[in-house]
Amino acid sequence: MLQRLFERYRGFLRSLKVVYVLNNALNYRYLRSNRQHYQRLGVRKSVLAPIGSADFKKDIPPADLPWLDQPDALRRLESHPEFNNLPAAWQDGARRFIREGYCILEGFYTPEETDALNAEVDRLLGSGQVGFNYTGRKIFNIHEKSALANERFFRNPALLRLLSFLLGKPALPFQSLSFVQGSEQRAHSDSIHMTTMPPGYLIATWTALEDCAEDSGPLFYYPGSHRLPYITTADYPSGNTRFTIGRYSNRHYEDYIEMLIHQHSLQKKLHLARRGDVLIWHANLLHGGSPIARPGATRRSIVCHYFAQGVFCYHEISQRPAIIKP
Repeated sequence: MLQRLFERYRGFLRSLKVVYVLNNALNYRYLRSNRQHYQRLGVRKSVLAPIGSADFKKDIPPADLPWLDQPDALRRLESHPEFNNLPAAWQDGARRFIREGYCILEGFYTPEETDALNAEVDRLLGSGQVGFNYTGRKIFNIHEKSALANERFFRNPALLRLLSFLLGKPALPFQSLSFVQGSEQRAHSDSIHMTTMPPGYLIATWTALEDCAEDSGPLFYYPGSHRLPYITTADYPSGNTRFTIGRYSNRHYEDYIEMLIHQHSLQKKLHLARRGDVLIWHANLLHGGSPIARPGATRRSIVCHYFAQGVFCYHEISQRPAIIKP
């Protein structure tokens, strides 16, 4: 209940780091294993304390980065023993993931599966078992209330195998977000919200639960933007202090990303997906939600985020360790 209330709350308390410390204390059983990460990374802090990029060494050996982010990624991909066992379309997708930061699995889910999840979302919303967070658009972790969402979408075995292959480490399901309408969210990288050390060990899926029209606020992304440097709160005026998170940190971050898009002349691409298509994107791919041009238009979808096993996971904007539940 407290978690649901905090998801819908957008006032002053969200800016106080002590609130997150208290939440960390309540979830200590999930965070205590971070001690081994802190020791390995040279971090001298309590596992309950705020944590951010400033607490880590700046120079990261290239060998610590995901294998598909390394300079010889294409060569290593082609010679990997598992690569030839992938369907031809998935092989092309893995190459595109390296070059452009995303790939698309067309028709991965059947119409029956997507219809069933849409009905499940409507049922859970109608019964009050789930609700939208403070944005009015996102339903957090519907997989905790729905076996269908959990087993067929969030923890789909075939999808997990592919994500683990792309990451080079086992993919750990972390979070799901369900949408009825498009997010209309400005361009951003997931890596600022769900961060890893070393960077890059996050991957996401976006599944279309209905056909997407150009006027219904489709997802957009910038191919190749995953090759830009990872952005941290030190790169823009976050407003963070020792005790608070900057009130406009996210807005200033998105302003900074908009500047980078113009500076690098990045080209936007709309994702006009068909029902059942799955978009997989890199941790650092810039993406967002287009404005909804047709009043009342829906863009039903589910987004799932996955961390790689064995790396330290945290949230750069809110300066807190990630709570990963079994």
